[in-house]
Amino acid sequence: MKGILVPSKPMNFNIPLLRPIRILLFPFSLVYALVVKVRNWCFDKKIFTSTSFNLPIICVGNLAVGGTGKSPMVELLIRMLKDRYAIAVLSRGYKRKTRGYALAGESTTALDIGDEPMQFHSKFPDVAVAVGEERIVAIPQLLHDRPGTRAIILDDAFQHRAVKAGLNVLLTDYSNLFTRDWWLPSGDLRDAPSSYRRADIIVVTKCPEAMDEDQRRAIEIEIDPKPHQQIFFSTISYGTPYHITRQTAGVVNEEVEVLLVTGIANPAPLKRWLNEHSRTYYELAYSDHHIFTIDDLQAMIRRFTGITAGKKLILTTEKDAVRLIKFKQELEDWPIYVLPISPGFLFGEEDRFANVITTFINEFK
Repeated sequence: MKGILVPSKPMNFNIPLLRPIRILLFPFSLVYALVVKVRNWCFDKKIFTSTSFNLPIICVGNLAVGGTGKSPMVELLIRMLKDRYAIAVLSRGYKRKTRGYALAGESTTALDIGDEPMQFHSKFPDVAVAVGEERIVAIPQLLHDRPGTRAIILDDAFQHRAVKAGLNVLLTDYSNLFTRDWWLPSGDLRDAPSSYRRADIIVVTKCPEAMDEDQRRAIEIEIDPKPHQQIFFSTISYGTPYHITRQTAGVVNEEVEVLLVTGIANPAPLKRWLNEHSRTYYELAYSDHHIFTIDDLQAMIRRFTGITAGKKLILTTEKDAVRLIKFKQELEDWPIYVLPISPGFLFGEEDRFANVITTFINEFK
């Protein structure tokens, strides 16, 4: 429960507790599935139209709600492309306090454009980052503001078929493959499993580092990629924690107790990492994209103060950090650190992935 300070290592409040509730929601899933299938059929039959643009557009998305690693993948693409091409990123800007199109600038905050776009803007200030609920409207505005743009990365737009991307990168979580999932709200799928056929690249994310060829082959058989599709496997690579305001490096090891503060969809991989790297950890969990208040900050400080260990720190994610940084002055003197992550490709295939991306841009007509 939020507000109770208890060690998280021995506890396991897992999804099976929610399954009876989800079973009750099964009829609503059938209605949802019907609506989505009719919508997709209308796009397939060109009753609803998809618009193409005369530049390379790379879409990063998934079929399920929750964290499949879209933001780290977008960041990987930015790092891969920004020194070679003038690129831009376009997101919806989920849970921002504004509406319509907006291009990030020097005074932009997470409330203006959302936490994930703000994360991109903070880490890559020279890259154009924009938001807009209607991508088909936002893309021309973005190109008007940045006419030299060579390619656009669409963040979380696989199911938004009004824009036809030239290259679709579909992510699916190793622990919750779309092939084993079910429709919302009794499952996590927001799009039809068969929609995976629209993807050009499929990335199975959050795989165990020790994944072997037999496991890889079993998943490839289960997903059944089509002849035009390439499939990759990635794991989570954790970087060095850095202080939220001073950017100085921090250390998490078996002597340190950690207060984990998150407002993300799937903190499970991060908890597993803490199980392996910290003495113990305590959790203060909020809903995905939670907008932190001064009361939340005070609760965090109280819980941290209640930890009696000599070596302790507060740890949060980069996505949460952009929503906490508005309390910069209050956080300056507290040991609150941010843990960066990035996708690490297994089986030595990052160069092959990069080649697919750059070839698409270079050969775009």
